[in-house]
Order: sequence, then structure tokens, then C-alpha cells
Amino acid sequence: MNILYEDNHLLVVEKPINIPVQEDSSGDKDLLTLLKEDIKIRYNKPGNVYLGLVHRLDRPVGGAMVFAKTSKAASRLAETLRKQEMEREYVAILRGVPNKQEAQLVNHLWKDGAKNKVHVVPAKDKRGKKAILDYKTEAVNGNSSLVRVQLQTGRSHQIRVQFAAIGCPLYGDQKYGQHVNRVGEQIALWSTKLAFPHPTTKEWLSFDCQPPSEQPWKQFY
Repeated sequence: MNILYEDNHLLVVEKPINIPVQEDSSGDKDLLTLLKEDIKIRYNKPGNVYLGLVHRLDRPVGGAMVFAKTSKAASRLAETLRKQEMEREYVAILRGVPNKQEAQLVNHLWKDGAKNKVHVVPAKDKRGKKAILDYKTEAVNGNSSLVRVQLQTGRSHQIRVQFAAIGCPLYGDQKYGQHVNRVGEQIALWSTKLAFPHPTTKEWLSFDCQPPSEQPWKQFY
């Protein structure tokens, strides 16, 4: 596991692709469990290890994630997220090129829990939650584009759904771009930056994590 930062309060890691963040119906080993086992071994800790889940990345997505090593750190980081004081930046490869090089996308999203799929709904639909992101197109290669994304909210599948809604689904995303993606393609979404105040010292922390030098990223990096 690639550890980006660790102290008594925080653990920042590079999440590998195709590993669930927490236990799910697949029964596959999840990142939270793996990290707890790693801490237990490295520090020779008896009993259960506390590790708080602060935010999530979809199973096929990789990149920077922060976990809390104490309940106090977990509650303070949750408050930082709620106040939108945590910077979360991603890069994604789109199938298509957005009409605007730089823009803010605002939608209302509703998650169908039974099908684990998120839908854009009208603003008046009470089931929907407001989703906001800012993006900038950094490069274009044929009918593909590389965008840098900053999340203002943290809705389920938000980046994937909002870009699909403007006709530019993510590369490899079979759930929201099945008409342009093939089965087996790896979704091209990566958490490249996390920045936030330390939960106890208030020192501003910033972590960078770049995508691997393999396809589909190699066409842009």
C-alpha cells in the first residue's frame, strides 16, 4: 500500500483501483479492512484497530484518500467536509469534448439504491440532492479529452453522472456510458489531490497523487 502521509491522527493513502473502500456484497477484501490489518501488524497492536472512513471513492477509481485514526479526527474531518473546506481534485478522461473549456456543472441527483445507479432529476424533485463540480479541459486527443475536476459536493457517482449528462461519459464507464465503452475497459477517474486543515494542529495539508503511467492515461501523461 502506498502511504502518502501518516501521524497519530491521520492516514493518507493511494487507493488501488478495483478495491471497494468498505465491505460490500461482493465479499471481496476492502481497503478499510486491509488498512486496519496493516496498522495492527506494523504497530503490533492488540485488539481491534480504529480507522474512520471520512469520504469514499467508487470501487474502480484510484488515488488519494484520507482516513482518521481517532474518533476525534474523524468527527473534525467530517465537519471539514460538511463545510466544504476540503479540497478534492480529480482528473478524468472523457469520451467526447465538452462544449465549454471551463465551466461549473450543477445538477440534482437521485440514487436508486436497489440498482446502485444515480439519475439526474428536475430541481423540483424532492428525492434529488444538489450536485456541483467545476471542471477545466486540459487536453484533447481526437474525440477524447482530459479534464481536471474540483468537487464542491460529494454525491454518489457524481463526476460520472454529471459528465454523462452533458454527453461526455467517462472513458471505461459501463454504467453511465455503455453506448461508447466496452466491457473490460478501466474507468479513467483518479483522485489527484486532497488538501485540508489538520484536525488537531490546523496546519494546512496538501497531498498529490498522479495516475499510473499506463493506458488510458498514457495518451495524456
